Amino acid sequence: MFQPYETKHYYDEMLENNAPKDHYKAFYEKLSEFSEDELRQKNDAAQSSFLKQGITFTVYGAEGGTERTMPFDFVPIIITHKDWEIIKKGMTQRVEALNHFLHDIYHDQKILKAGIIPAALALNNPYYYKEVIGANIPLNNHIFLAGIDLIRDENGTYRVLEDNLRNPSGMSYVFKNRAIMKQVYPEFFSKYSLHTFEHQLATMREALLSHRPKNLAADQDPHAVLLTAGIYNSAYYDHVFLAKQLNIALVEGKDIIVKDNIVYMKTIRGLERVDIIYRRIDDDFLDPTVFREDSLLGVPNILEAYKKGNVAILNAVGNGVADDKAIYSYVPDMIRYYLNEEPIIENVETYMLTNPEQREWVLEHLHELVVKNVGASGGYDMLIGPHASPEEIDQFREKILENPSQYIAQPTIKLSRAPVYQNNRFYPCHVDLRVFVMKGKETNVLLGGLSRVALKEGSLVVNSSQGGGAKDTWVLKEEAHYVK
Repeated sequence: MFQPYETKHYYDEMLENNAPKDHYKAFYEKLSEFSEDELRQKNDAAQSSFLKQGITFTVYGAEGGTERTMPFDFVPIIITHKDWEIIKKGMTQRVEALNHFLHDIYHDQKILKAGIIPAALALNNPYYYKEVIGANIPLNNHIFLAGIDLIRDENGTYRVLEDNLRNPSGMSYVFKNRAIMKQVYPEFFSKYSLHTFEHQLATMREALLSHRPKNLAADQDPHAVLLTAGIYNSAYYDHVFLAKQLNIALVEGKDIIVKDNIVYMKTIRGLERVDIIYRRIDDDFLDPTVFREDSLLGVPNILEAYKKGNVAILNAVGNGVADDKAIYSYVPDMIRYYLNEEPIIENVETYMLTNPEQREWVLEHLHELVVKNVGASGGYDMLIGPHASPEEIDQFREKILENPSQYIAQPTIKLSRAPVYQNNRFYPCHVDLRVFVMKGKETNVLLGGLSRVALKEGSLVVNSSQGGGAKDTWVLKEEAHYVK
């Protein structure tokens, strides 16, 4: 059965002074009614449901096969209405500024000329694509879908950990976590008034279709597809789910052809014009005539059709320059420059290793810090100093000295924790929250998000590829958010 645990060194989502917080009391009371056998049976049923539905992800280079079910934990992250309003406003503000930045650096580059961001940091970035400079894209919108990762520090303050503006994944798990939670644990919902996911995917589809390419006739409805790398991609389940829910075709590069700078999909009825491509493959693989010649995933000549205004590609080509972990440190400056506002949700403090003084200090304190590759994701090429061996620390010291621009360092934040039920017992684990922001003519924040949890005790890495799992995320309504 659940027993409160010591929380004094960490902010805990559920507990305070060894007792449940007000908005968790109804959940806690219901949890106390279950026997150990009931909890075990329900947990087994939830994990089995993920397996039967094929809700999986792929781990590259893993031993014993690559495909795994997403580990699920039934203790939800419950967010109060007050906290959610801060998150929603902060994420809307951040994505707005990031979109301004992307449009600016591919056009007038005012922020660089003003010296707000070092020009070399953007223009020499490996994810800055000169091939799309000056491209006019629908709505001037480079970010159709953003996945912004938030953490809470030891004081319970939300901070942005990372921006994902290229191909953020995980939205399907948000919906599946809720569905399985309602199926297996319906009792927990009885005393809560929550925001639901109704209309959220309809809003996403509306945002998708609002990206009409400039050469599409005004009296024609746009035809959209989702471009996937195929069944071996780590997020293929995500692709299948979203294509189905958005009611658009799921296609691979071999299904698409470009003729006279017009994009078509091959069908049994012949060629059908494609106006909008929600792509889930990286820029480098998108067009073998421009980027990687060996790419079998993309579509030859699609970039030219994109630049001529005959097709929209979402997210836009070249977004990687804005979610680079070095550029990340300048997002608060972007907010001030483009919006004339102060950031609603701050960054985690970041040390730039191109700065000699900061680099020298970081090299002396590697055992205390987190070091990240500016272009990597998924928890790869990362050092967590307090948990690293002397050999690992020495290895990263050499990496930094060899290429300081490739890495940044951050303090080891005491990430908030929440209880998990794994291996038939409860224990606290660190969590974060991926918030999905959908942008078309308007900006909408998905009500909830993907709460990710580091299921290994003491681990700070929540990524599924590194042993993490997921929780359902509840957002309470303003009126009667829970019933005593």
